[in-house]
Amino acid sequence: MRTSAFFLSTLKEAPNEAELVSHKLMLRAGLISRLGSGLYSWMPLGLRVLRKIEQIVREEMNRAGALELFLPAVQPAELWQESGRWDRFGPQMLKIKDRHERDFCFGPTHEEVITDIARREIRSYRQLPVHFYQIQTKFRDEIRPRFGVMRAREFIMKDGYSFHADFASLEREYRNMFETYSRIFDRLELEYRAVAADTGAIGGTGSHEFHVLADSGEDVIAYGVDSDYAANVELAEALAPATARAPASQPMSRVATPGQHNIEEVSAFLKLPAKRIVKTLMVVTGDGREVFILLRGDHMLNAVKADRKFLLNEGFRFATEVEVRARLGADPGSIGPVGNHGLLVLADRAVMAMNDFACGANETDYHLTGVNFGRDLPEPAETADLRDVVEGDPSPDGKGVLGICRGIEVGHIFQLRTKYSEALGATFLDEAGQSRPMEMGCYGIGVSRIVAAAIEQNHDERGIVWPMPIAPFEIAIAPVGYRKSPEVKALADRLHQELAAAGIDVLLDDRDERPGVMFADLELIGIPHRITIGERGLRQGQVEYVSRRTGTTQMVEADGVTAFAKALVR
Repeated sequence: MRTSAFFLSTLKEAPNEAELVSHKLMLRAGLISRLGSGLYSWMPLGLRVLRKIEQIVREEMNRAGALELFLPAVQPAELWQESGRWDRFGPQMLKIKDRHERDFCFGPTHEEVITDIARREIRSYRQLPVHFYQIQTKFRDEIRPRFGVMRAREFIMKDGYSFHADFASLEREYRNMFETYSRIFDRLELEYRAVAADTGAIGGTGSHEFHVLADSGEDVIAYGVDSDYAANVELAEALAPATARAPASQPMSRVATPGQHNIEEVSAFLKLPAKRIVKTLMVVTGDGREVFILLRGDHMLNAVKADRKFLLNEGFRFATEVEVRARLGADPGSIGPVGNHGLLVLADRAVMAMNDFACGANETDYHLTGVNFGRDLPEPAETADLRDVVEGDPSPDGKGVLGICRGIEVGHIFQLRTKYSEALGATFLDEAGQSRPMEMGCYGIGVSRIVAAAIEQNHDERGIVWPMPIAPFEIAIAPVGYRKSPEVKALADRLHQELAAAGIDVLLDDRDERPGVMFADLELIGIPHRITIGERGLRQGQVEYVSRRTGTTQMVEADGVTAFAKALVR
């Protein structure tokens, strides 16, 4: 490909609305063009990357035995009403009406549609298992679209759905997809981790997320420093302390703490480390009960774990300041479990190892020190794992300690079980002729999000540094003086022709730009290998090779440059 026959549009500066590195670089490199809030056009350069990712995904899904199909993006409301998700999915769903005033949505996902196909087409256990997948556009009306294609309203996703006669078959396919996804991200040459995850709104039993590791990632991952353990922090278990609680050694004292309300302020005022303070949160469960949650001062509440604890009571919410004052007579920053006015007390495991701790006194601007369970207040009614794990915590697999990193979720696999098949009546006849609901699995990859995630992981101060398998072009030819030197033009044209004939994605920059502009553009768009041809080098019979990733340069004999270039991409 020649730049004169291509559409290359680069910017020196990114628009002001761009925040993440990937968003800035995708706009500057001309991969995407903004149409509206959360809506982006994929330009020719970006589409080349997108199609390469799609192809790797498609090849591995086909290799795994999945069957590709293509489902409608617009879906009738009746299906979603059958599953119960028409109202539950929330404002992210874009609801529309046709000319007959019938309700539809622009599909945010396709569980209902694929389950409808299964209930119509599958009758017998002999037709199972089967796995369908598609690569298609989805729409979710994000309340705050941001970060370019990382959190766009319209995006491209690979979603797959498997149907099974029994759970054992579903488990086999789940393992198959875990291995398939691992192969996909290996081939994309991205650093990633597969982590145990919460099933969230999709539902089901088992779940794993695949994260591309990047400091800008929204998700926090706990991993075993000395093992293969990995889990989203939402799910990673914080083990109970291995040491027993020490006996009381201090009397309980009431201390004035004027204007000191958060843990940092109280810690500094009392000259106590945060881990010696009990943080008290008042929450209200779904059935109206008021509960104290106790955490060590240096720990953070894990809302997913707490919500799971209160699940039978339809979750929980934090009490308002008005509710706290009405019940306890104190500001929220001064509440504590001593004399708790009859509230149920639920303590995190780490709290149970604490002695001589400080906490709020249930009196505005006062705290208690030297507090001990069993002497100054009853043992908590319940204990549970309620906190986020932190770096250095024991690994739940018993192998060493945990490390913490950030990741960008680009894939998610679920064991849906019978949630949708039961709701939509997707049944089959088993070997005994009995009707049973199908077991289901669900497997998603954010194809367009991978583009941004790859950039977040692979960039420098000059621009994008693409992994070879998804680079829009594999080799760039940069001729200096292309239209002034017949020798430069002849070699550049011959090299371009020979590499293209060999099936290599090559870009010849024939714009006749100044070298600085040409090199800056090629570095910005991130082509892995660059061969520079200039008159000065040709006088010595040489051209220059530059690696985009390492920045290393090498002089190559002009006569052997084609063989050298071919070897770069093998």
